Amino acid sequence: MDLITNLFRGVLGCAIMLGILYLMSNNKKNINWRIVGGGILLQFTLGILLQFTLGILVLKVEFVTLIFDWVASFFVNVLAYTNAGIEFLLTPFGMKEVDGALNNFVFKVLPTIVFFSALSSMFYYLGILQIITKGIAWVMSKTMKLTGAESLAAAANVFIGQTEAPLVIRPYLAGMSRSEMMCLMVGGFSTIAGSVFAAYVGFLGGDDPVAQQLFARHLLTASIMSAPAAIVAAKMIMPETKEITLADQKLDVPKEQSGSNILDAITLGATDGFKLAVNVGIMLLVFTALIAMVNSMLIGIGGFTHLNPLITEATDGRFSSLSLEYLLGLIFAPVAWIMGVTTQDSMLVGQLLGMKTAINEFYAFAKMPELKGMMSPKSVIITTYALCGFANFASIGIQIGGISALAPMQRKNLTELGMKAMIGGTIASFLTACIAGMFL
Repeated sequence: MDLITNLFRGVLGCAIMLGILYLMSNNKKNINWRIVGGGILLQFTLGILLQFTLGILVLKVEFVTLIFDWVASFFVNVLAYTNAGIEFLLTPFGMKEVDGALNNFVFKVLPTIVFFSALSSMFYYLGILQIITKGIAWVMSKTMKLTGAESLAAAANVFIGQTEAPLVIRPYLAGMSRSEMMCLMVGGFSTIAGSVFAAYVGFLGGDDPVAQQLFARHLLTASIMSAPAAIVAAKMIMPETKEITLADQKLDVPKEQSGSNILDAITLGATDGFKLAVNVGIMLLVFTALIAMVNSMLIGIGGFTHLNPLITEATDGRFSSLSLEYLLGLIFAPVAWIMGVTTQDSMLVGQLLGMKTAINEFYAFAKMPELKGMMSPKSVIITTYALCGFANFASIGIQIGGISALAPMQRKNLTELGMKAMIGGTIASFLTACIAGMFL
């Protein structure tokens, strides 16, 4: 019965998400339903494989267990390796005396971003990421008949950020159509960067290696599944009108190098990671302060109108007063339920979805540890899939600035497509969550 309910909720969720994309389309009659069908089929296939491997093969087949554990353990080990550098650098400054969330975030999460950024830069210099990217791009190109540039960009977004992925297709940017630009942008909004991947594993898994491995598997799967979802969303919103030739489908990865040698690549990656870590820290500081200020005013309004005790009673104590989190929960709770979240968890998940869209996904992931204990395991995993993307208002500016620096002639398209692409990226992540919810 649970399986039938899960399938019904998942199919309903997918249908609603696709319906929204259809209504958003600027050229409904030219939607290529082969691409839509191929993308959804690819997502379903990945979802089934996930369930099969996690539920059966990982438990029963030693070889498969070793493969999955190795991949997941890589990200867990990154956290452990980072700790060695943290202890050397920060222990003299009192790291051992600082406990709780501050210790975890300042002394673990932010340094992990720096280290993983350097590691990703090294892998890119060595050509390892390019090989993996080309393999994923080949699958998507054959499944959905995309141009080589679109496939490569979508695959690159699985591993690197929304401003770094365009570097993989830099020579093609100037000549890309509006539909191809939409595909590039939605892909950037619907996946996460490798530089923050390990940080999210640390947020969700805490200090438990088993939990870290579990969330590493799901985060990696979410990012991979969202690549075809992004293509579906982009091609429904902005269908391609030109004929795709065999020449367009070539998968040539430009030989962009991160640095002149491997040490230079590591240095550049570490520098970029440091800038990202500082940016993340400052953003969270500012937004946390702003939310506290807004909540202070809302709590006062709730007290004056006597709403606070009513909200506490209506939510069984999950929300103690009128607050921004409560309002976001109300708005996004139906979306959370559609994705397969349990009814009692819909408000909590809704507030995280709202925070991710209004602020950023890092803030939402940072809030998850304190809410996990009030949510069912299924709701936690579905939420992980739904939050796995860069779709927020601030990222629109980041994409316009980053991509237009590489292709100034595309600035007009970028500014005109930005808002729709962000919504498309949000829906792509939600599509992935709907499909994942069917198999949990």
